[in-house]
Amino acid sequence: MILPVEFYIYYLGTKLEGKKTHALFLLFEVYSKPNALALFLVLILFALAARDSIVVTGGPSWKVPTGRRDGVISVASESLAEIPAPFDNITTLIQNFANKSLDIKDLILLSGSHTIGISLYTSFSNRPYNLTGVGDQDPTLDSENAANLKSRKCRTQNDNTTIVEMDPGSRTTFDLSYYSLLLKRRGLFESDSALTRDSNTLALINQLLQGSLQNFLSEFAMPMEKMGRIDVKTGTSGEIRKNCAVANS
Repeated sequence: MILPVEFYIYYLGTKLEGKKTHALFLLFEVYSKPNALALFLVLILFALAARDSIVVTGGPSWKVPTGRRDGVISVASESLAEIPAPFDNITTLIQNFANKSLDIKDLILLSGSHTIGISLYTSFSNRPYNLTGVGDQDPTLDSENAANLKSRKCRTQNDNTTIVEMDPGSRTTFDLSYYSLLLKRRGLFESDSALTRDSNTLALINQLLQGSLQNFLSEFAMPMEKMGRIDVKTGTSGEIRKNCAVANS
């Protein structure tokens, strides 16, 4: 879950108040009495940990810029509105990324991070059970996969505790298998499925699959570095927080 947290940090320009994930909460506790080191490193620690966790799973390394200043306004609702959601369609995804100067190639490459990790069932529970509110299954989800989810993983639509691998059988290995699953209509989220229903994004997926793993790893590192330059605050813009969870008073 560290990699998505890094995405939040860069994508939102550190507008994270009210968005304490379990990992963030842990670090807030560790640094509940901030010192000079904590003021400088708490959030960027996640970016470094995310990179290193990718390396451990066989993924690439990349340069992580440190020393970012924090924003002075932290509103959870604004932050959530800017984060790409698992139910977004391709138009919304492309626009959200464009708003942060990220293009469709960045979208496809960064989506490749779904090759590792897990998700709560609540992020896609409508797909196998109730896509439009009338008890219908998502037709873009492979029927065999949907049946497997309902029989072995998520037996009721109201399940809010079950976790599911985003890339079954390969969730601890950073590779290209996520993209192969997309072409088999086995992507977990609606946003995964959306990537295959646009000719431009589909072409990029096929291009990655036709290339080598090393090519993907090299390509993936570039938008990760690009995210590190999103909404960087310089000079008198922003602040160095005394409490990383809230803006200075």
